[in-house]
Amino acid sequence: MSQQGGDYIAPTGSRLSAPVPEGWEAQITAYERGEFSPVSPKHAATVVLLRDGAGTPPDVYLLKRAASMSFAGGFYAFPGGRVDPRDADADIAWAGPSAAQWARRFGSDEAEARALLCAAVRETFEESGVLFAGADEHSVVADTTDEGWEADRRALVSRETSLAGFLAKRSLVLRTDLLGGWSRWITPEFEPRRYDTAFFVAALPAGQRTRDVSGETESTIWMQPRQAIDDHIAGRALMLPPTVTTLREVHGFGTAEEAVASAADRPLKPIMATVRKHDDGSWHLEWEL
Repeated sequence: MSQQGGDYIAPTGSRLSAPVPEGWEAQITAYERGEFSPVSPKHAATVVLLRDGAGTPPDVYLLKRAASMSFAGGFYAFPGGRVDPRDADADIAWAGPSAAQWARRFGSDEAEARALLCAAVRETFEESGVLFAGADEHSVVADTTDEGWEADRRALVSRETSLAGFLAKRSLVLRTDLLGGWSRWITPEFEPRRYDTAFFVAALPAGQRTRDVSGETESTIWMQPRQAIDDHIAGRALMLPPTVTTLREVHGFGTAEEAVASAADRPLKPIMATVRKHDDGSWHLEWEL
């Protein structure tokens, strides 16, 4: 779904709204008439990386997706992507809240919850070089920038290896306690490409550095959430409503750890837009948060 700068309307209470992108009226009308069969959404995960600044709220890491991408090309987003079936591997070394605990929060089974957490960790490493794993439940790797790490990252991207194989090779355990479950967004039923995406927040681990390594991006940037929102409103940065909403929600925390800690109490019920036709004939997308 395309959202141009300035189209996004700030939330009022627990509801937010945005005009339907130009050219979508016919598709939505067909959907309303029952002439459009919704496709099943693919599971995906994304991570909002936060980095503490000097006397300022945490910065957030954003990727500008390549214009050639079939979904949200040219838009700013957080690192993330689709679940690989192997992400559900029960043999993955694990530290932190269990798959069963995450499943209760997501309202899913353990395999689905495990896949979402593993996809979040794998995709973040693939797209930024940041890895939420350590030798044990008390440690996290401090540097992932040498050629050996880069070779492993490329093997994950190409699917030559799985996350389980990568972690086992390096005797690492997944640190799920470093991730805070933030929200879950499902693409509206009338869209041709649909995703059921779990959003997580996480602090950049000490010693690690982000790298512009993804072949799916034009550029990367660390910036203040408020600036990113302002750039979107001014039309300088295209973003989907879930991205803008998440930026609004993380803005104002004093530290990255405060944001991650606050995630423990957040509901992870699915958020999906509905459509409503206004009296003036215009269509709007609406979300209940």
